This record gives sequence, structure tokens and C-alpha cells, in this order.
Amino acid sequence: MKYLISIILIASITSIIYGFTIQETDVVFAHKCIGFGTVGIFLIAMPLFLITVSKGKNMKDYMLNEENIRRMQGKDSRSKKKE
Repeated sequence: MKYLISIILIASITSIIYGFTIQETDVVFAHKCIGFGTVGIFLIAMPLFLITVSKGKNMKDYMLNEENIRRMQGKDSRSKKKE
């Protein structure tokens, strides 16, 4: 999966760069290349990357709720028992 994301990212960046280089000769095709490159990065590569990175992690640990705020401030009941 890591290699697929890398290939999509490289292809998208290449498409964007190619679109900017041919912008003076063929404007319509250049805009299409830039658009497909942007779609590749933000709608394909980024969600795939986020899915692979967040696999197996508990999203409740990253939410800002009362318990996590107390834990960040050091006022958790477990930290009181240690003192």
C-alpha cells in the first residue's frame, strides 16, 4: 500500500509540473493535467495515506473530551494515586 501511495503521489506531482510547463502552448490540456494532479493528491493519495496510518489506532484517544483534558492537565485520578 505504501508503494501505491508513493506512485500516485509522484504521478500527481509530475502531472502538475507538466501542466505548468505546457501552459503556454496548450492551455486547456495544461489545466486538465493540473486538475488531475490535484485530484490525485487530495482525493486519492491523502485518504489512502490517512487510512493506512490510522489503522489499528483508537480514535477515542485523540478526541478532546473531559477525561482527556484532565489527563493532559495532570489531574487524572491515576496520577493522584501515584503522588
